[in-house]
Amino acid sequence: MSDQPDKSSRNDPAFAREIERQAARKIKARQSTQGVWFGLGMMGLVGWSVVVPTLLGAALGIWLDHHHPGQHPWTLALLVVGLVVGCVNAWHWVAREDQAMHDKTEDDHE
Repeated sequence: MSDQPDKSSRNDPAFAREIERQAARKIKARQSTQGVWFGLGMMGLVGWSVVVPTLLGAALGIWLDHHHPGQHPWTLALLVVGLVVGCVNAWHWVAREDQAMHDKTEDDHE
């Protein structure tokens, strides 16, 4: 197999537009003021959006177990509920940010 693309794809206008789009995206990424620290900050923000509801659920479960003991412990159940709420919260936030990035990219190409 040859490592070179066939000559017909080089003359394709869609191929040329795709290469131009990728090159523009790389240039824009290099000119961006958002660097590695921005990405690390976003990971931290997503992490905290999962951790906080999880810890709040666990704390509420411990309080309920201490003040209203029952047959089944509340701590584990509310810990799992907090984890699910946190994950859904993070998922919605990341999806919204991803959509905003794609909208901005489409606006830049028009």
